[in-house]
Amino acid sequence: MAKKPDGKNTSGRGLRDLTVKVKTARGRTMSSTRWLQRQLNDPYVTRAKAEGYRGRAAFKIMELDDKYRFLVPGARVVDLGCAPGGWCQVAVPRINALGEKSGKAQGRIIGIDLQEVDTLAGAEFYQLDFMDEGADDQVKEWLGGKADVVMSDMAASSSGHKQTDHLRIMSLCETAAYFAFDVLEEGGTFVAKVLAGGAEGDLQKLLKQKFTKVMHMKPPSSRSDSSEKFVVATGFRG
Repeated sequence: MAKKPDGKNTSGRGLRDLTVKVKTARGRTMSSTRWLQRQLNDPYVTRAKAEGYRGRAAFKIMELDDKYRFLVPGARVVDLGCAPGGWCQVAVPRINALGEKSGKAQGRIIGIDLQEVDTLAGAEFYQLDFMDEGADDQVKEWLGGKADVVMSDMAASSSGHKQTDHLRIMSLCETAAYFAFDVLEEGGTFVAKVLAGGAEGDLQKLLKQKFTKVMHMKPPSSRSDSSEKFVVATGFRG
């Protein structure tokens, strides 16, 4: 059975197979109707609501951390593109941000996003366009030191053109990577969402120069029809 937010079991087995049908309403396009139907029938959306997570994306970072173990007690974490806060929600208990695990180091997490994010105990949220000039310096000021983990779920608005969207998200990912090079402690971890499409090879080459291991993973909670996957780079060389 799936555990509550501080749990480790992320299996999707046993989730109810919904068959909700959505009729095309007046003023709603077919694409938005299909999106709504997919949401209503998505077992991870249902599970997120049942377990109190802010969105299905929480399970993605949960599954990545279950495999690579980078959200440890005492870790200092920066979450870029954090809205609505699901990744932070998973991280808070794992890094012991609230200091509830006796005898364990207390971590800290800072979330950055264009949108305002509802408060979450144990997390610090700041509203900022990370692509603005000087934004990285502002985040460094808030951080006030080094980080152990930089993770990015940043994504650009869809243009409807696959290659354009791929290049946009890779640009965001590279910006996040260069920020990570500046703030990570030696041995630190970088995690980011990418889209398959060709340009991710350049990013991988760059990361291999800076980290001892660079892996790609498509978590079980990532939709099978999505081109998204995640790069996890561990062992920052400093």
